[in-house]
Amino acid sequence: MSVIVYIALGSNLDTPISHIQRACQELGALPQTRSLQCSRLYQSTPHGAADQPDYINAVVELETRLPSSELLSMLQSLEQAHGRVHTGERWGPRPLDLDILLYGDQQIDGPNLQIPHPYMVERAFVLYPLAELVTDLNIPGYGLLSDLLQTCPAGELEPLNEL
Repeated sequence: MSVIVYIALGSNLDTPISHIQRACQELGALPQTRSLQCSRLYQSTPHGAADQPDYINAVVELETRLPSSELLSMLQSLEQAHGRVHTGERWGPRPLDLDILLYGDQQIDGPNLQIPHPYMVERAFVLYPLAELVTDLNIPGYGLLSDLLQTCPAGELEPLNEL
């Protein structure tokens, strides 16, 4: 049975636009998965350590038959293929960051995976690209995306023309 999932993409190292563009294509090529749509790209200031380059962000909508744990494993493999090394530093610079935001309407609270993504409702660089893809989304445990946008200002988030 297929499920609709939303993946957040972020990059701020080694030609970030290129990493995001390639990752959008690679996500649609995962086994038992097809890409439905990708938001445009956004530029955002770094969350966490300020002494790093700005991020390029996007959100992709996928339809998949992969279990959430298997999808997570494949996303981590894609990050590594793009040169990401997990150093334990939170919110540091990286060539590619992929996060499962939503996996259907499921709520998952495991040691390695939390869905909905626990910080998504606080981050303009997630909510605004997500709203481009789906306007009437109910985020389990948090409410309507349209309501969340009203409490999360875009701030310095800048849409780019490229995808």
